[in-house]
Amino acid sequence: MNIACLGWGSLIWKSGVLPVASEWHDDGPRLPIEFAREGDHGELATVLCAGAEEQAVWWAMLSSTDLRQARELLRQREEIDPEHPEWVGDTEADRHGAAGEAIRAWARAEGIDAVVWTALPPRCDGIDGQVPSEDDAVRYLDALEGEERAHAEQYVRRVPAMIATRNRAAIERALGWTPAPFDS
Repeated sequence: MNIACLGWGSLIWKSGVLPVASEWHDDGPRLPIEFAREGDHGELATVLCAGAEEQAVWWAMLSSTDLRQARELLRQREEIDPEHPEWVGDTEADRHGAAGEAIRAWARAEGIDAVVWTALPPRCDGIDGQVPSEDDAVRYLDALEGEERAHAEQYVRRVPAMIATRNRAAIERALGWTPAPFDS
């Protein structure tokens, strides 16, 4: 089984334990992505977000040929609580709505047997599922200090410029955190 992984944030420049076996390609499916998850390390992470503008996402082939193993390695890389297996998406499951359908259609067109992706929900004010507004996003990031703020800024700048979202535009206007030249 050939398995691909989708990425739209730090996964594409820091794969960790995920067994990436190809370069990252920038012509993946178009999905609703937004800077909408207060991360465990301070960043405002990019996540699938219903109602967000669709963005072309990145993809890479994995060396793993076992879908269960690929899911587990992605879960470990993303530090996802085992209590939430639904936060790791895959094309075998039918629980990811329109995004899952778009990913399955893209995989079929590419001749890819299976795809895994991070399916963490948005999080604002510590509430999973709550989507931050532009003001919420800027206020959250602007309140960070020290290393946490530096990490959050680096995250925003390193996300490829092609991920051009509403919240990113607000962050650029308010904080001046523009994209850095991309290097996967």
